[in-house]
Amino acid sequence: HVQLVESGGDSVQAGGSLRLSCVASGYTFSSSDCMGWFRQAPGKEREGVAAFKTGGGPALYGDSVKGRFTISQDNAKNTLYLQMNSLEPEDTAMYYCAAGPVWVCTDKNWSDRGLYSYWGQGTQVTVS
Repeated sequence: HVQLVESGGDSVQAGGSLRLSCVASGYTFSSSDCMGWFRQAPGKEREGVAAFKTGGGPALYGDSVKGRFTISQDNAKNTLYLQMNSLEPEDTAMYYCAAGPVWVCTDKNWSDRGLYSYWGQGTQVTVS
């Protein structure tokens, strides 16, 4: 049974930082996965924030977070991270981690939520 569990969400002031974590159980990061972070604000569609191939390669970021957010992993802990700096009120949303096959991690596909196989339950980030 695959489970992704996010944590680290909080309420912060604009300009602040947070680090989100996503721990995977029943699932081991391998060199053939695409791991991503998505977010969904009330009344809006779920959008891609960042993704990368666990086997290595450049990370992919949404335009609104480039230069502010960084995706990373710790394979020993089976954990995915999202470091968020210079937070803005527009970053307020529920944040989800997702896992999919490695071919998802292309410029064209990575932000398509329908291509990911597993999802966490989300962690709330509020920026005021």
